[in-house]
Amino acid sequence: MVNTRTIAPARRAENSGVMHFAARVGFAASGLIHILIGFIAIQVAVGAGINEADPSGALAQLAAAPGGIVVLWIAVVGLAALGLWLIVNAFLGQRGDRRKRAGHFLINFAKGIVYLLLALTAYSFASGGGTSSAASTSTASGGLLAQPGGAVVVGLVGAGVFAVGLYLLVKGLRRGFRKDLNLPGGAAGRATVALGVAGYVAKAVALGAVGVLFVVAALTGDAAKANGLDQGLKSLAALPYGGAILVAVGIGLIAYGVYSFVRARYAKL
Repeated sequence: MVNTRTIAPARRAENSGVMHFAARVGFAASGLIHILIGFIAIQVAVGAGINEADPSGALAQLAAAPGGIVVLWIAVVGLAALGLWLIVNAFLGQRGDRRKRAGHFLINFAKGIVYLLLALTAYSFASGGGTSSAASTSTASGGLLAQPGGAVVVGLVGAGVFAVGLYLLVKGLRRGFRKDLNLPGGAAGRATVALGVAGYVAKAVALGAVGVLFVVAALTGDAAKANGLDQGLKSLAALPYGGAILVAVGIGLIAYGVYSFVRARYAKL
């Protein structure tokens, strides 16, 4: 139960104009990362990719660009603010019956943690460090698989990631993301919806592939299979017509990135 003495300050923080502005910057930063991942995925599909097709690969590209470090520091602040806002909203923004409140809490809390982890990754690159998220994920998976019952945990993680992919697929196809926005009218609104559908479907496919690989790693004991989004996207290229599939997913991730920039302007906060 939330302490009533903390509700008012937390509510003020959630509704703060400064927090809202920083959260919108976070949406824009997320958009930029997705656009870069999309371009990397397309490079991988045509055989020209040299970076990891995941956030660490995107951030590495950004860090190497002129002025990229400044952009990274802005992204750190925005992503952290967005993560904190989502976590606060998970506790304070619950409405409806118990099932809806539980769903609201789990979704927003999980998304908040993801954005905080992205902020930490961006911080590592902004401060001159930077690590391979694929290698880190594979190492963590290998450590789990070596423990009693670790394969079950890795399998459950894979199932969870796959379930998130299904959730995003349904949200995209049903256009459920519209309730997150104060949609503009006319052609701009229709274009935003089209970008959202393409983006959510692409993210669903990418996460679905990651989830399947984690389950395969759990069944085979091969930690190399469970190294995150990079391997998930690259695995698509191994399918029949995989190059075309990966290009389509890359374009969809770019669409999601553009949608995120629109969301930075029109998000309901």
